Amino acid sequence: MSAGRSADGREVQIPLQQVAPSLTPALSVASPVHRQVNPWPPSDTTPQSVPAGFLPLHKGFRDHFALTPEAKYCCETCSLVLCQPRQTECGHRFCQSCINDILSHPNPVCPADMEPLFKDKIFRDVCCHREIMALKVYCRSEANGCQEQMSLQQIPDHLNVCPFFEVPCPLGKCKERMMRKEIPDHLSWKCKHRETSCEFCMTKMPLTDLQKHKETVCPAFPVSCPNHCSVSSLPRSELSSHQNDCPKAQVCCQFQRYGCTFQGLNQDMRQHESTSAGEHLRMIANKNSVLENKVEDIKGELLERYKVLPALSSRLSELENQSDELREKNRQVEQKLATMQKLMSSHSEKLLEVELELRSLRVLRDEVENLRGTLENVRTRLNTLEQGGRSGTGSTTHTLATLENQLKRHDEMLSVHEIRLADMDLRFQVLETASYNGTLIWKIRDYKRRKQEAVGAKTLSLYSQPFYTGYFGYKMCARVYLNGDGMGKGTHLSLFFVVMRGEYDALLPWPFKQKVTLMLMDQGPLRKHLGDAFKPDPNSSSFRRPAAEMNIASGCPLFVSQSVLETGTYIKDDTIFIKVTVDTSDLPDP
Repeated sequence: MSAGRSADGREVQIPLQQVAPSLTPALSVASPVHRQVNPWPPSDTTPQSVPAGFLPLHKGFRDHFALTPEAKYCCETCSLVLCQPRQTECGHRFCQSCINDILSHPNPVCPADMEPLFKDKIFRDVCCHREIMALKVYCRSEANGCQEQMSLQQIPDHLNVCPFFEVPCPLGKCKERMMRKEIPDHLSWKCKHRETSCEFCMTKMPLTDLQKHKETVCPAFPVSCPNHCSVSSLPRSELSSHQNDCPKAQVCCQFQRYGCTFQGLNQDMRQHESTSAGEHLRMIANKNSVLENKVEDIKGELLERYKVLPALSSRLSELENQSDELREKNRQVEQKLATMQKLMSSHSEKLLEVELELRSLRVLRDEVENLRGTLENVRTRLNTLEQGGRSGTGSTTHTLATLENQLKRHDEMLSVHEIRLADMDLRFQVLETASYNGTLIWKIRDYKRRKQEAVGAKTLSLYSQPFYTGYFGYKMCARVYLNGDGMGKGTHLSLFFVVMRGEYDALLPWPFKQKVTLMLMDQGPLRKHLGDAFKPDPNSSSFRRPAAEMNIASGCPLFVSQSVLETGTYIKDDTIFIKVTVDTSDLPDP
């Protein structure tokens, strides 16, 4: 809703929602009116035939009524005809905006009888609203010449078709206002933004753009030659092609790239070309000679480069081979790195087990020391009792028997703990020296003594500590006869490989198929190690899954002669080193 004043000074309301869409922008140009907050939201009792935009925003209706309205239709505050009437508890009527103003003050009272007002005691007067909307009024465009009369409710529908109602120009850019009946003449003759056609190219556009169109872009607009030739005018679209043929256009000789520097009018160019034809041919010949020299130079460079190509090709092949080798080495390094990571992981777990075993050993040692102390105390008391028992009574004899029983029990417990301690020491040594990468390095001390024990048949063979192909792999060990075995007895050192029963045999492939390498380590600077290798026989019982603690040993009875062993640098500080390597490269993970 917007408000304005008619020619006789009366304020009139202009509907916004019921006006045609093309007229709506002009109906909202009046100055904005302050909106009051409506404490009563719209309800189903609002007459559907009266649009909300038709009602005044503040106070009552200011329309020119055909008959003076009765006092019951007038607001007690603004004295205008009621707009959306509200009735109070004391029976007085007010416009909705007027009662909102009153209720916005503290302790509101009725201005007619000064009775206190309460928001929940004020109601919508639908009957009065219906009667007011039926009152006869003059058209709101009465000042422009409209003499129509209608009910107040019919005002919006009438203003949508009233020929005297002021509306804006429907073209939008035009800001002029006029009566609806004047729109056709305005669009045909007066509006500066009306649509028109260029008389040269027949393109349609607004009148305000016509002049600029002609002066800048119209392709059919007549223009004159900028060279002031005999052509007085021509369409703008033909000007570009005319420049190529215009006799007064400034042009350069077409042999300019060959060295001709002539510049002149188009009409003089033909004479220049005819008189300078020989010179032009000479320029072309010189240019051609220069180009031929450049071609020869390029050929020479290409030949030189072709000579270098075989060397580059061979170098490229070498680099490719090196790259392949580096890739293979990188792959092997990655595999070794992965293996080392697995080994480190397994060793860390083994170290944890060793720490736990050490704790158990410390506890056992403490218990053994306590038992020894207790045993010493018992022996001391026993000796004392024996000395006193010579002159004692029968009770002394009974006490002595009791102490002897305690001493015997402590001796038995001490023996058990000593056995457990020895077993734990052995397990600790095995864990400390165990290998999990398929390689055993066995250090044998006191070679001469052990050799004599073998010659004297006291200790014929020695077993190494166990070693493994992985933390969850095969369990193995080595067996050596320092005085030989079988065909090598008395003349050679015999070395054998033994497959032992492990904790993870159920997860491993059988029979055992990994390549085994046996080696005697040279401790001298030349490092001339003696070695032998073999692939296990899959039909041999030595390489099947062990049913007992270990399988039958398999290896080399004639591994190394004792003369070679004892005259070389294989024995140092009465110690020899034996190395056993099991190939794990093709061994799958369990």
